[in-house]
Amino acid sequence: MIGYPTADILRKAASSGINIEDMDFRGAVIGDDAVIRSNSIIYTNVETGNNLRTGHNALVREDTIIGDDVLIGTNTIIDGRTVIGNNISIQGNVYIPLNVTIEDNVFIGPCAVLTNDKYPVRKKSDLKGPVLRKGASIGANATLLPGVEIGEGAMVAAGALVTKDVPPWKLAMGAPARIVDLPDDLKITNRL
Repeated sequence: MIGYPTADILRKAASSGINIEDMDFRGAVIGDDAVIRSNSIIYTNVETGNNLRTGHNALVREDTIIGDDVLIGTNTIIDGRTVIGNNISIQGNVYIPLNVTIEDNVFIGPCAVLTNDKYPVRKKSDLKGPVLRKGASIGANATLLPGVEIGEGAMVAAGALVTKDVPPWKLAMGAPARIVDLPDDLKITNRL
């Protein structure tokens, strides 16, 4: 479903007795040559560049901007208010919360979880998701805590729990992740 209305729009329609098809809301803007597979939902106020590809059951919530040549894997959730650059590969079963920035040439492995709430259901805090700088790579099953920055060209190993910023061209590994030097043969641009 493309341009799916937000809960606010649906409530407004229900309370005013207006049919949703008769309401004026923006919808979604999808670039050329997109492949959006079955059961995927892209909400209103989403803009994508060209060559978007989704797996099945992908969800992209409102106020998200997506660049060119982006893959969003099967069962991936992008919860909204997120900016995603160009030439991005987000594998299946990834969770991306509100307020995340993903720069160009980033790879996010399967089942990675990004978070944005420091104190879930305990106290109010600003919802600030991670920032993934140009060329970063996130391994399968990695977890990134709220507000961390993954530097340009940095890598996060599979299963890592990232609790602090990862400097450019470094490797984060373990739980909690420790920062080590990135081997020289991995100090190259992602080949997506």
